[in-house]
Amino acid sequence: MKEAIGLARRSLGFASPNPAVGCVLVRDGSVVGRGFHGYDWLEHAEVSALKNAGKLARGSTAYVTLEPCCTTGRTGPCTKALADAGVSRVVVATVDPNPDVNGKGIEQLRAAGVDVVTGMMEAEARQINDGFARHIRTGFPFVTLKSAVSLDGRIAPAPGTAPPGAPVYLTGEKTRAEVHRMRHGVDAVITGINTVLQDDPLFTDRSELPRRRPLLRVVLDSALRIPLDAKLVRTAKEDVVIFCSVAPTEHQRALEAMGLRIERVDPETAGPSAPARRVGDPIRRAGVSLTQVLKRLGELDVLSVMLESGAQLNGSALTGKHVDKLTLFYAPVFLGPGAVPLMQETITGPVLASQPIIEVIGNDVRIDAYLRDPWV
Repeated sequence: MKEAIGLARRSLGFASPNPAVGCVLVRDGSVVGRGFHGYDWLEHAEVSALKNAGKLARGSTAYVTLEPCCTTGRTGPCTKALADAGVSRVVVATVDPNPDVNGKGIEQLRAAGVDVVTGMMEAEARQINDGFARHIRTGFPFVTLKSAVSLDGRIAPAPGTAPPGAPVYLTGEKTRAEVHRMRHGVDAVITGINTVLQDDPLFTDRSELPRRRPLLRVVLDSALRIPLDAKLVRTAKEDVVIFCSVAPTEHQRALEAMGLRIERVDPETAGPSAPARRVGDPIRRAGVSLTQVLKRLGELDVLSVMLESGAQLNGSALTGKHVDKLTLFYAPVFLGPGAVPLMQETITGPVLASQPIIEVIGNDVRIDAYLRDPWV
């Protein structure tokens, strides 16, 4: 199963909007077939492994990271393919979150006389397909809020201390390489216009790992202020979407001529629980509705997104309960009280859905914590 999970990870970048799946066939103690799924290849992981094994598949055990499908879509059901090939036993890491399949694939295999075992390395297998689980159940993508943070909870130096567009790295090279691997594993990156204006980022996948469709770069820009010379604009190749809430302008037409896609959504409402603005508080520009943005991305078959933004959008995403998972990279530095905080709003909680996972990467510390289980 560990090898099957490794194959499923190779499926990342190729499978979306389908789940990433790996399959290993074992007979008489030896691996006789391997396969993983790619959307454009049509074949599911089980069928690929069966073809790889040939006649040796008969009497084998199939280790599959996701419950074999039992429906006919672009391909036939994998349950029938496994039974017809004479596979005697199937070990499934996790059931399929798709309501059309959930448990039914296992039932079909057992009805065909195939022995089925479930739950082996379930947590590891589910993590690979958090995006598919969230999307297939709700229509919304799985949202990971990722940020590099100082030991005093700051994400950037005090405003005005660094020139606009100059990169400020809190974390080391190993962490930055890990962030690109994270980008490779998602369908889209979301940021806010303030981050674009201050940092002029690219937000590309530079992991050098192959993928079937480009990483979608999404900017929330309610007043459509993004400049034509921004790196995101100059490098756009039908892979940048701007969400705004203003009427069409000449600036929009210029952006569209440069290959950007402009989508219009309603502005975010403050809501009944929002604190009243006090005299002297800075006036904040109303942002676009993150709920509508995520819904629209789900309609575009975006299964997973990574939020890489500043304090305002981070706070809005957390208070609006849009975040499914936090990934924070703590760097061994202090930035001081004048530096930019992780989020603007004061939040009590949130309650974690699982025990955090802590990992040391070079001189940095990575913390992963689920705020919501996408599988339930």
